[in-house]
Amino acid sequence: MQIIEVKNLTYTYYADTPHERKLLDNITFSVEKGAVLGIIGENGSGKSTLLKHFNGTLQPTDGSIKVLGKEISNRQDRNELWKKVGMVFQFPEQQIFEDTVFNEIAYGLKNLGLSKEEIVIRVKEALDKVGLDNEYIEKLPPLSLSGGGRRRVAIASVLAMQPEVLILDESTAGLDLLGREKIIDIIKKIKEDRNTTIIIVSHNLSELISVCSHIAVLKDGKLVSFGVTSDVLSQKTIINMYYKMFPDYIQLMHRLSERYENVNTRSINLEDIEIELDKLLLRGVKNGHA
Repeated sequence: MQIIEVKNLTYTYYADTPHERKLLDNITFSVEKGAVLGIIGENGSGKSTLLKHFNGTLQPTDGSIKVLGKEISNRQDRNELWKKVGMVFQFPEQQIFEDTVFNEIAYGLKNLGLSKEEIVIRVKEALDKVGLDNEYIEKLPPLSLSGGGRRRVAIASVLAMQPEVLILDESTAGLDLLGREKIIDIIKKIKEDRNTTIIIVSHNLSELISVCSHIAVLKDGKLVSFGVTSDVLSQKTIINMYYKMFPDYIQLMHRLSERYENVNTRSINLEDIEIELDKLLLRGVKNGHA
């Protein structure tokens, strides 16, 4: 089932004025239910502009986009979509304002008109998903938590709404290694149930490799590649374009492929690459190159 369908999407800023600028140019792709799509590209490539089409904040200048089977054409459609598409912006903890962790997560739920019992259940489920399932934490002021803890509270606030599509815009930016790992663990946990489609924008290719089923590459508003993660990241044009973003172990495999034959450069997970390196070493021993 296709959750998002993008067809010939073009978005022009200040269209039909002397200041018009094309930010997205004839983009086409689709996202299946339960997929985890990573979007990469340089600053100004159109990533954030594309994300804003997924929740109806922006409308295409040309082309179309369907989310959950519907084109978004009016305010009522957008209001309904916002209940089903959860978006976590960069540094979401800066938007926290409630006095306790519980109230922060419950805020959006109260606007849905849910019963107190349902709100309590959803808050506790969301806290569990982000690794903060503790009654003591529920009562704390969010600002008393670490930066990573506040980030997880912000994500829990979105998860409590039970979105069918979860959008994460640079969700690990500004966190230390431990904080980043915890966010990635949250994404993996959400990914397991296969009911939520996840879209992630990140400059950290290692993180995307660890969770994404598919990758979209944007450059100057154009979609230059889209597909299964290992397929996209083994394309030489993509490697050359974003070589410095690739983890060291993938860079190593591509350097080895320039020197030796039959090196599998489609391996992108560290475990698979370790196996490939063992094979190369064994070949070297057999050929007397050890």
